[in-house]
Amino acid sequence: MKFSCEKSAFLDAISIASRAVSTKSTIAILEGLRLTATDTLTLSGYDLSIGIRTQVNADIVEPGEIVLSAKLLGDIVRKLPDDVVYVETDEKLLTTIQCGRSVFNLVASASDDFPAMPEVNAEHEISMPENMLKSMINQTVFAVSDNQAKPIHTGCLFELTNGKLTVVAVDGFRLSIRREQLEQAPAQDLKFVVPGPALREIERILREDAQHEVTVCPGEKHILFALGKTTLVCRLIDGEFLNYNAAIPPTFEHTVPVNTREFITCLERVSLLVSEKLKNPVRIAFDGAVMKMTCITAVGKSYDECAIDGSIDGLEIGFNSRYLLDALRACNDEIVHISLKGALNPIVITPLEGEKYTYLVLPVRLKADA
Repeated sequence: MKFSCEKSAFLDAISIASRAVSTKSTIAILEGLRLTATDTLTLSGYDLSIGIRTQVNADIVEPGEIVLSAKLLGDIVRKLPDDVVYVETDEKLLTTIQCGRSVFNLVASASDDFPAMPEVNAEHEISMPENMLKSMINQTVFAVSDNQAKPIHTGCLFELTNGKLTVVAVDGFRLSIRREQLEQAPAQDLKFVVPGPALREIERILREDAQHEVTVCPGEKHILFALGKTTLVCRLIDGEFLNYNAAIPPTFEHTVPVNTREFITCLERVSLLVSEKLKNPVRIAFDGAVMKMTCITAVGKSYDECAIDGSIDGLEIGFNSRYLLDALRACNDEIVHISLKGALNPIVITPLEGEKYTYLVLPVRLKADA
C-alpha cells in the first residue's frame, strides 16, 4: 500500500474514525484503525457496538489495506508539520510514515482479523439538514438514562408520524421531547431507539450546516447514518419505550411566561452550594410575580429571585437543579412557558408558540421543616 495525503485532511479523518475505536479492549485489533486504499482512502473504526467509516481524498499509488494503532497514528500525524503525509507499507507490513524531515517506521497488523461492520438493509430513508439533526440530538440526549436495568431508556426514541419526526429521551426523573416537520419523509410511519453513546458521537461529527443533508437509514436490527463522506453504523435497542404522551399532565393550574436566561442565571447562582456530595434540592416558592429560590446545604444557604410574567401564589416546589438547568439550557427561545399543577407534579417547559420542544422535570419531595 502506498499513498499520500494532506496532513489536515488525514488528521480530521483519523479523529472522526477514532471515535468508534475501543480504548481498552481484550481484542487488541479493536484499538486500531483500518486503512483501506482503493480509488480513495477509507479509515474505519469499530468497537463492536459503534462503527464509523470516513473517506478522505488521497493520491493512491498502490492499493492495500492495513490496521494501525488509532492512538499512535493520531499522535504521530498530529505532531507532523503541515505538509503532505506519505504512507507506504511493504509485504511484511512495515509501514513508513513520512512528512517533511520526519520519518516513522511502524509495524502494522493485517486487516484479516478486523471485524466487518454490519450491513444495514434499510427499506426507508429519512433525510434532513445536518443542523436540524444536530439540534434535535443536542436538545434531547442529555436526558438519556444510564441505568442498564432498563436498556430501552439508554437511547433516544425516534418516531416518524405523518412526516413529523419526534425525538424523545427519558431517565425516570425528566423527559425531553423535540419535534420537527420534515420536508421529505417516507410515507410509512417509523419508530426505533438509537443508543445514547452513538447519538453523542453523531452530534460531534455533525456540523451547524443547513446546506448539507444527512440520511438516516433504520434497518431491522441496525441503523446507518450517512453524514457526507462519513458513515456511522450501530445496533438499535429492542424493547417497549415509555408512553411519553401519558407522562405529560393533560391540564395545569398555572402557565406563565418566564425569561429563559434570567431563570437560568438565578438557578445557577442558587445552585452554587450544590455539589456531588451535597445534592440538596433548590426550593422555588412562588409569591405573586416572583419566584423565590432557596438552597440550604451543610455549607450554607443561598437565595435569589426571578420575575415571572404573571402571578402564582401559595406554591412551593423543589427540584434537582441540574435536571432543571439541563432542560432550560436546551431551550433556544428568549421566553418560555412554564406550566405547573402542584408541589408533587412535574414542571413542564414549552415554547410560547408551537410544539417544537417539551421538557418535563419531576419535583423533589421537600421536608416541611427545611
